[in-house]
Amino acid sequence: MALLTPPAAPRLRDGAGLTLGIGGAESNVAIGLARLGWASTWIGRVGEDDFGTLVTREIRAEGVQVLAERDPERPTGLMVKEARDGRTTRVRYYRAGSAASGLTAAGVEQYAEQIAAAAVLHVTGITAALGSGPREAVLRAVEIASAHDTFVSFDVNHRSALWTDEEAGPALAELARRSDLTFAGPEEAALVLGSEPQPVESLEQGEKLGRELSSAVEGDVVLKLGSLGAVVVQGEAAHHGPTEPIVVTDPVGAGDAFVSGYLAALLQGEGPSGCLTLANRVGGAVCRAPGDWEGLPTRAELGEAVSAEVRR
Repeated sequence: MALLTPPAAPRLRDGAGLTLGIGGAESNVAIGLARLGWASTWIGRVGEDDFGTLVTREIRAEGVQVLAERDPERPTGLMVKEARDGRTTRVRYYRAGSAASGLTAAGVEQYAEQIAAAAVLHVTGITAALGSGPREAVLRAVEIASAHDTFVSFDVNHRSALWTDEEAGPALAELARRSDLTFAGPEEAALVLGSEPQPVESLEQGEKLGRELSSAVEGDVVLKLGSLGAVVVQGEAAHHGPTEPIVVTDPVGAGDAFVSGYLAALLQGEGPSGCLTLANRVGGAVCRAPGDWEGLPTRAELGEAVSAEVRR
C-alpha cells in the first residue's frame, strides 16, 4: 500500500503535511529478509497509478523481486498513520475496492513456478481479509507450496478494521491448519481457537496457549507475548525467547520484522532459540526507528550493534 504519515500533531483533522511512503505486512517481511541477505520475492497487485509505481519501485530498490500485476481500474490501497508525541497512535486503512482486492486464485497460477521453487512461502491473514478472491488466492498459493514441499509460514495478523472476528476466525483457522508454522499473538491465538481471549501474564500461560494452538492446527507455533518475549512450540517441545527492554519510537511493523528475523534464522538452519534471538533483535531494531520497515537492519548493522554493546 501507499502510506501517508503526518508529523506529530494533535489531530489529522487540524491539517498537517503528510509524508508519502509504502507499507504492507508481506512486503515488510520480504524487505527484512533481503536486508538479512536472503533472496526474496513479493507477489501482489497494485493500481496503474502513481501510488502503484511508488510501491513497486521502492520494494525493488530494496533488492526484492516484485511480481505484481497493475490494475487499470482499481486504485492502489492506502494506509494512513496518525501520530502524537512522535508515536503512532492510530492506523486507518482505505482498501475497499483496491487493486489488491482483485487478487484471485487464477491470478496466482502464473506464479506457481516461483512458489514451487521457493524455500519458504510466507502469507498473512491481511490478504485473506480483503475479500473472497484474495482469500482463495492465498489458499491457492499455499496449495501450490504444499504440493512442492515449500515450507509455509503464516502470520495471523488479524486486522479488525478489515473484517469481523466472526468472519475472520474460520478463515484464519483454515490457513493455520494448512501451514507449517503459525505466528500469532494471544488474542489472535484465541480467535483461531474459537475461544474467548484471556490475558497472558506469565510464560507458563503463554506456553499453555501455544500448546493449545499447536495442537489445534497440527503445526509449529510462535506465540508473540510482548514484553514476555515469545514462545515456540514444536511438537512436545517448547522454547522461550526473552526480549530486551527498548525505547519504542514506532511499534508498527515490529511484528513483521520479528517474522523476517525468525525466517532468516530458520533458513540458516538455526534451532528455535537461535530463531527467537534474531527475531527479537530485528523486531527491536524496527521499534527504535520511525516507519514500518525503514529500521529493518542488515547483518552488518546487527553485528555493529552487538560490538557496541560489548564495548559498553
